[in-house]
Amino acid sequence: MKYCVCCLQPDTRPNSQFSEGLCPACYFLKRDTDFSWNERLVRTRQIIDKLKLNGRGYDAVLGVSGGKDSIKLALWARDFFKLKILLVTVGYPPEQLTKRGAKNLSTLAELGFDLFSIQPSPTIWRELMKFGFQEHGNWAKSTEMALFSGVPQVAISQKIPLILWGENPGAQLGDLATMGVEGWDGNNLRNLNTISGGVESFVQGLELEKFFLQPYLYPCEKDFDSNNVQIIYLGWAMNNWGLFENGLFASLNNLQERIEQPVQTQDLLKVSSLDEDWVIVNQMIKYYKYGFGRATDYINERIRTKKVTREEGVEFVEEFDGVCDDKFIESFCRYIGVTNDFFWQTVRKFTNKNLFRIDGDKRPKKLFKVGVGLK
Repeated sequence: MKYCVCCLQPDTRPNSQFSEGLCPACYFLKRDTDFSWNERLVRTRQIIDKLKLNGRGYDAVLGVSGGKDSIKLALWARDFFKLKILLVTVGYPPEQLTKRGAKNLSTLAELGFDLFSIQPSPTIWRELMKFGFQEHGNWAKSTEMALFSGVPQVAISQKIPLILWGENPGAQLGDLATMGVEGWDGNNLRNLNTISGGVESFVQGLELEKFFLQPYLYPCEKDFDSNNVQIIYLGWAMNNWGLFENGLFASLNNLQERIEQPVQTQDLLKVSSLDEDWVIVNQMIKYYKYGFGRATDYINERIRTKKVTREEGVEFVEEFDGVCDDKFIESFCRYIGVTNDFFWQTVRKFTNKNLFRIDGDKRPKKLFKVGVGLK
């Protein structure tokens, strides 16, 4: 396990590769001089103007959860680029959707947007979540497949040429498999680690009719090409795109924030994944698998924008990465129908034994030092 020499990103992130001691995000920040911020904006507008329908229907679809990124992207796309937007959300079952999540979706509607909701079968949803947790140590993989797949499904069925997303996961997080021809190009999003391979490969061993998997099927390249559909990362063109900036902007537009403290959630700003709480559980499991969690992602962004030093960031990551309040674990266990003991047995099965020590029934203990690596 090695760390980026600039930030606190370890080389254990899937689909990541270091160059000159730098993680992909820091490397692109240092080397990406092809476009200034103004040139990025101009380039993005050129692509949008080429594809927009100019009053003949919705120009673009935007996947939303009602959170900080959703509000900022929706308002910017409508008010700056003058796009007619259809917002698309994949609905959680009642047990998963938080009250603040429902309130934040309502806020988007109150801001004047049309909202298209996809509601997969709650029974299949729960079954896939439990299967993903037991067999892959990742309950969220199937739900993320639905979230990512629903948006292009709607775009293709409604003949809408543009799909808008926020951050470029290759340049901004380090998932290199998603990189396109330029920083705005998101048509390789299908290679994102969390959805790559497709749902049919993911559920091998689970007896389930293909019909029930429809909400989780990401359209193929042929469907994108034949319908002239293009994904654009708007965050690539925004010089004020970031966790803090988006959270502040959305809060000023009536975003309802999380009330729990970072020591319970890893959410240093209280503005991430507000529509549900079990992502906190998944972030903890990710930490035990790869040695980093949500706090690392927060701090790395602050380091790259020179808001904190690498040394200051170590203190935050040491304190908050991997934390998860027991109430979220208990709620998740009730939903998928497993005991607390079974939950921890499963988590330990997927824990990286090179990075963590397992002591009886206690939570795994890290063997590495943040910013340094293994002892």
